[in-house]
Formats: sequence, structure tokens, C-alpha cells
Amino acid sequence: MVKQNESLNRAKNTKNDEFYTLISDIENELSNYDFEQFKDKKVYCNCDDPTWSNFFKFFTKWGKRMGIKEIHFTNYANTKRIWNKQLTLFESFDLKDSADDDKAGTAHHWIYDPVRDKLTKKKLKGNGDFQSSECLKILQQCDIAVTNPPFSLLTQYLKIIIENDKKFLIIGNENEIASRSWCSYFENNKLWLGYTHPKQFIDINGNIKKLGFVCWFTNLDVTYRSRPMVLHQQDLSQFSKYDNYDAIEIPKTKLIPENYWGNMGVPIFFVEKFCPQQFEIVDSSSAYGKVPEINGCKLYRRIIIRRKRS
Repeated sequence: MVKQNESLNRAKNTKNDEFYTLISDIENELSNYDFEQFKDKKVYCNCDDPTWSNFFKFFTKWGKRMGIKEIHFTNYANTKRIWNKQLTLFESFDLKDSADDDKAGTAHHWIYDPVRDKLTKKKLKGNGDFQSSECLKILQQCDIAVTNPPFSLLTQYLKIIIENDKKFLIIGNENEIASRSWCSYFENNKLWLGYTHPKQFIDINGNIKKLGFVCWFTNLDVTYRSRPMVLHQQDLSQFSKYDNYDAIEIPKTKLIPENYWGNMGVPIFFVEKFCPQQFEIVDSSSAYGKVPEINGCKLYRRIIIRRKRS
């Protein structure tokens, strides 16, 4: 797992964003959601070229059954892409011309109508960057963003989606949770985790690449947020207090005590069971600018939580 996480961080630092989502991971995640959340909505996959994206493959297969009104796709015109035939889909539609355009570095806007099973396409004036005015205009006209954004631009991507008050389901690095900006999203109930953790992706050469600490982020309804964790009485003397922060260290989520009401530092994976009626997220190790320490020994990133009194 450490090696896989190093691969993910290295990809982010070198801005290697060519990791494509497996169709099985998209199906595994979306199968957990009530499709009523998508009924009569416009979905936008704003980092997806239908000639290779499995999000296109998924939504053209399931869009009608989900009751989606329209699905929009835009691609980034990457002239440096190493084209690989293993990534082309060409299944439901004849996309060969579009694939040739992509090799030439052309950006398009596709609109799929699930009811009529019809796909239309028009050329964009710009390069299809999700931050461009053209793509932002499309985003503002849609309801839900679903995609695998570039790992190196994940924070910028999320900021745009939240500022435009859109629903979303996106893939990203789970380590972002402990950062200052992301922690504030969790604190203010603007962001939480989905259900599954993709572990394998397709790289630019068509090979399977394993990455650690990847998850789905969303603000769609998920069932676990309404289920409080079962807590137990604990011997509080087993927990140490941080040298540099007013909180005690809880090394495992399952050890969160029922008989303590102060600040607690927990692993970032706590958010996978976070029920906002039971806890509040008050801080993070990144937010207060230091790695938590006990007796001078540095620990890994932590989220600071506190129980709510009923």
C-alpha cells in the first residue's frame, strides 16, 4: 500500500494525470446510489472524451434507466497524448472520426440524449479545459458533475464545482482530506466520501496501474451519513495527549470512546464512517500547520473531531 501511495503522490507532483477509470469501478460505485438523485437531471463529465472514457460507456448504457435527461462530455485537447488503440471504446457509436480529432488536439462538446439514444457533437473554440469559460458555461447549465479529474488539479476542480453549487461524484486522492481547504469542506458538510475505493487504473500505454488511497468524493446522499457509529466505554488513560495541540490521540476509529467529549485526533479514514449528527470535524493537522506529536514523536496526518451532545 505504501508503494501504491507513493505512485499516486509521484503522479500528482509530476502532473502525470493520464490514469483512466475502469468501467467496473464506475459500476461498483454508482450501484450504491438511489437513481432518483439523477432523475431528470443533466450530468456533466467535463474531463472525458467519449473515444476513450469509461464514463461515456457507463452513462450511454445506464443513462435511460437512471432517468437522466442529458449527459454532457467535454475533452481536453491534449496534443501530447500518446494515442493507444487499447483505450478506444467505439462500441455504442461510431467515434472513429472523433478519435482522429483527438489525436490532432481538438476539443469537442458531446451531448447524449438517453431517451432517443442520440449523440450530437460540436467543436469547442478553446482547448476544453474544465476551467475555461466555455466549459464553465456548460457546467452552469448542468446539475451533477461525474468524472475522474486530473490528480494534479483536483483541488482547483473541486473549488469550481462547489463554487457553482453543483452536485458531484468524482475520484481523487484520499490524502487531500487532511488539507486546510478540504477539511473546511467536510466541516461545513459540502463534501464527504462515496462508498468504494478504486485501486486500479489504465495508464497511457493501456496497462493496469495500481494506486493507493484513492476514493470517490461526493455531495450526493449516502446512507452511512445517517447511521451513528456504535461507541464503547474506554479506559481514557490509554490515550495520549498531543504535545502541540489540545486533543487526545485515537489511533483507530473503532477506539473512539463513548465517555469522552473533548477534542480527538483520528486517522483521516474516519470520514468513511462520519455521521454529522454524531460528530463535528473541528480541525485538521494541516490546518494548524503542524504534524501532531506525542513525546516528541511525529504522527501521520490527523483530523480533529468532537462528539456532539444530543
